[in-house]
Amino acid sequence: MSTKFLLPFLFAASIIANDDVDSNGYILYCPCMGRFGNQADHFLGSLAFAKELNRTLALPPWVEYRFGEPKSVQVPFLEYFELEPLSKFHRVITMEEFMEKFAPKVWPSKERTSFCYMARGQGSDCNAKEGNPFGPFWDTFSVDFVQSEFYGPLNYDVHHNQDMSRKWNSRYPSNKFPVLAFTGAPASFPVQQENVGLHKYLVWSQRIVDRAVNFIRNVLPIGAFIGIHLRNGVDWTRACEHLEHSPNLFSAPQCLGYRNELGIASQDMCFPPHDLIAKQVKLAVKEYHAKSVFVSSDNDHLIPFLTKALKRMEVTVQKLANPEPHVDLAILGRANYFIGNCISSFSAFAKRERDVNGLPSGFWGFPPNRTGAAKQKHEEL
Repeated sequence: MSTKFLLPFLFAASIIANDDVDSNGYILYCPCMGRFGNQADHFLGSLAFAKELNRTLALPPWVEYRFGEPKSVQVPFLEYFELEPLSKFHRVITMEEFMEKFAPKVWPSKERTSFCYMARGQGSDCNAKEGNPFGPFWDTFSVDFVQSEFYGPLNYDVHHNQDMSRKWNSRYPSNKFPVLAFTGAPASFPVQQENVGLHKYLVWSQRIVDRAVNFIRNVLPIGAFIGIHLRNGVDWTRACEHLEHSPNLFSAPQCLGYRNELGIASQDMCFPPHDLIAKQVKLAVKEYHAKSVFVSSDNDHLIPFLTKALKRMEVTVQKLANPEPHVDLAILGRANYFIGNCISSFSAFAKRERDVNGLPSGFWGFPPNRTGAAKQKHEEL
């Protein structure tokens, strides 16, 4: 048969293959802890977990909390990231496609079990839909659970216990449990050290890339620019108060190490004072001959303060007119140099993306007394 006549058959076969049920089973979960930075950490761990169990991972929507909205909003995964790069690492499918095409076959409404380590909330089951965002998340897909399954003492660490994936598959074989639907992400926070490198498979959607590139080309002056992330909202002030008792708070391991082998978190690292911010930004601008500074923040971008502090260096200080966190991150990922908050998972996302692309980064107040971009760059050599 000639290629001309064979192509329609190959195309038809590919469609059929795409509709085939994965006999190895599926993993679903609610990204119900924290905002985007935390959810991204959990996603990388869940991706690794799915691969080790050899189950297809249903890509959940991102859970967002918007001002004035009484409940969380679920944003489709593909709104922010591409599907194809993830498929190069492991089998993935969007939650929307799974519910439409495969749930009726492998996860009928009368057989939907929620998985949790132990009873959650009031009662003796997982209470998978109790509270926000748990309820709104599953309601987005019209999912109700008929029973609970406690998987303890199993855990998600498939790296340090190489027998863990076998234990999961032995206890929950796919022929009896085609879907493992977790009340929360099957992953730890912050992201395990072994899973940090998986960030290379998270590629921004074209919409996000276009907005970021458009801002860099049309708003920032031609030349190098420094990207900085400032966490300074009221909630962050309160979080930093716990440093004394939680030296590895949130994403601190990204610069201090997972066993605090590189030091202990300080208040300057968590909530840097203005003079420290100005000092580090000036050093970075000088080192990279930057023409501008891009600021991303959850609260105060410090535009007037930084503009005054950098006046003699003739650089502009900019932010998005209508800030969107994901576009902020895409811009930070393209900066010539980035200074982030060691404790913040939002900064950690930008740092991982830059590491993937071999771009230099630093943190506020770290290492102590050696905060210049040039000195940090020297240490990396």
